[in-house]
Amino acid sequence: MLMEIIRDIEKVRMLPQCAATVGVFDGVHAGHQSVIKRLISNARFAHRASMVITFDRQPRQLFNPDFRPQLLTTQAEKEREMERLGVDFLVVLSFTKEIASLSARDFMAQILKEKLNVKDLQVGYDNRFGRDRTEGFDDYVRYGRELGINVYQGIGVSFRDCPVSVCSSSIRNLLADDGDVETAAVLLERPYQLSGKVMPGEHIGHQLGFPTANMEPDDPFKLIPASGVYAVAVQMCSGGEALPAMMNIGTRPTFDGQGRTLEVNILGYDGDLYGQTITIAFVARLREERRFDSPEALVRQLEEDRERALKVFEEE
Repeated sequence: MLMEIIRDIEKVRMLPQCAATVGVFDGVHAGHQSVIKRLISNARFAHRASMVITFDRQPRQLFNPDFRPQLLTTQAEKEREMERLGVDFLVVLSFTKEIASLSARDFMAQILKEKLNVKDLQVGYDNRFGRDRTEGFDDYVRYGRELGINVYQGIGVSFRDCPVSVCSSSIRNLLADDGDVETAAVLLERPYQLSGKVMPGEHIGHQLGFPTANMEPDDPFKLIPASGVYAVAVQMCSGGEALPAMMNIGTRPTFDGQGRTLEVNILGYDGDLYGQTITIAFVARLREERRFDSPEALVRQLEEDRERALKVFEEE
């Protein structure tokens, strides 16, 4: 069956008995995927529907309106990943003060049992929910016995020879601090992506012989990797195969740029992209952004960048 998305639990119809897990799941990274795959397997074994319960925003946003989350996945991306994994029901709870005020037991009784017909609850190895998140796995098990919900715990995921843990904060640090898109892709089990609309620019790249598409991200909260030059794959909204490209994220210091721009040079492409939505998949970081003594010196470096990017795609 196709995944059904539930956005208003007050209007939900009678649901089948479900095996569920709860979390923000930003990134839907390898750890999240392990939890969800185990959930689906256990649900099928018990003849229940699989259900992932998540939220429409980062909980911190409710209490601090100035907080700007660095999202690894937009809501649309998260939904696509859940459907790809084979989830039966995705519940997107509106994270309100009423929801935030519920204790873990009240959340299990009022939301999981009464609204969503949850019979099995899988808890992530480091996941906590409920007001102040002060209760832990043993408490959930005890509440589950009282409510008729079987509670069991997922297991963590690690990669041999990987120096960082599989968690959303580690992936954010890799991308934002170092632009390490390759290690991030290992932890995400897919390349990190950005989507946005192509907007008019200053045509500097065209004058240098490297015409660029200036992208404005769709979601202002989506994390943008560290400044630098990257080998990326570009997917047009109109479909077709992904095209090899190189991307500069930064302030264009050679030309005394003021704000950060995201400029994509699609290798060998000469079409008009203005107004189109494109999706960028980061493949490798080629170098840091830096100031050059002259436009000619920058062009020589861009030619080297293009050769390195082409080599990356040949190896891919």
